[in-house]
Formats: sequence, structure tokens, C-alpha cells
Amino acid sequence: MEKWIAILTEAAAIVGLLILSAVFFHGKGAFLIAGYNTAGPEERSKYDEKALCRFMGVLMLVLAGCMAVIVLSNLLENMALTWIGIALFFTSVLAGVIYANTGSRFRRK
Repeated sequence: MEKWIAILTEAAAIVGLLILSAVFFHGKGAFLIAGYNTAGPEERSKYDEKALCRFMGVLMLVLAGCMAVIVLSNLLENMALTWIGIALFFTSVLAGVIYANTGSRFRRK
């Protein structure tokens, strides 16, 4: 019973990440991006909002995939896959933060 509760909770997280991904791909979720939503209007105008949202959409898809590995590990009862999924999740978040904050990738030209 506990196994299925964990699987359903993780599946709900995957659905949430997929919904966020769709919102970002439609360019409507910029207000959900930390830092961007707190910037003033003149600071926001310096950034390509569509490119930033598209990147966040891809990141949410990657994170949903990492969560799918964790769900698979619960279904197969394989603890090694759980750790791989967790490591992939945190590595993806760290890589996404580094990618987004280095260089001027999302600055308007």
C-alpha cells in the first residue's frame, strides 16, 4: 500500500512538471521564474522572455523525466534506480541554474 502511495505522489509531481512545462512553452509562465518576476519593468525588458520561458519548459521536461526514473525504480523495487533518479534530478537543476546564469544567453541583443 505504501509503495502505491509513493508512486501516486511521484506521478502527481510528474504531471505538475509537465503542466509547468506546457505553461512555459506557451510563454505564459515568466511570472513563475524566480528573479525574473521580482525584477523591475526596465530590467525585464533587457531579457528575451520567450527564450527564457522556452528554456524553463525544457528544464521542466528534463525534471519530469528524472522523476519518471524514480517512479520506475519504485515499480521495479530497485533502490539503485532511485539514487540515479535523484542524482539526475539535482544534477539537472544545478546544470540549469549554471546555464541560465552564465553568459548572456537570454539578454536581448
